[in-house]
Amino acid sequence: MAALDGDLGWTLGVVFRAYVKATDAAVGDLPGSHRGYQILKAATEEAPESQSALCQRLGIDRTVMTYLLDDLERADLVARKPAPTDRRTRLVVATETGRERLAELDRRLAHAETHVLSGLDAADRTQLKALLGKLATHANSLDPVHDACTIVEDLATHHP
Repeated sequence: MAALDGDLGWTLGVVFRAYVKATDAAVGDLPGSHRGYQILKAATEEAPESQSALCQRLGIDRTVMTYLLDDLERADLVARKPAPTDRRTRLVVATETGRERLAELDRRLAHAETHVLSGLDAADRTQLKALLGKLATHANSLDPVHDACTIVEDLATHHP
């Protein structure tokens, strides 16, 4: 594999594969898996957001969001409540069960991340995450992701 050591695509692919496998094990039993986690995380913030605002912020299609929220609501993890300023708007808020589940998921995801990055010392892990965050922000500014659900479809159309 020495020939591929400097290949960014191969490197990112291998790390991404390991990350997806580890985090799938951590959140796989949550309704909506990773997207369900993102919604639950957003629903615990101090200023609850509307379903529409969450779609925009998380890059999730409105129809998909409705199904995800239905599943999370059935599991008693989130609730849709009328906004005080506009009763037609529903705010997505975490339930107490949702907050407890999120704390557990955060611990499991931290463990998964530690596992994936275990080949690096603490300083290198911090530096890698900072550099990847900077790179992702720049890449997204050049080619914004408006709907995270279509990322795989976008990749597939460019690489048949």
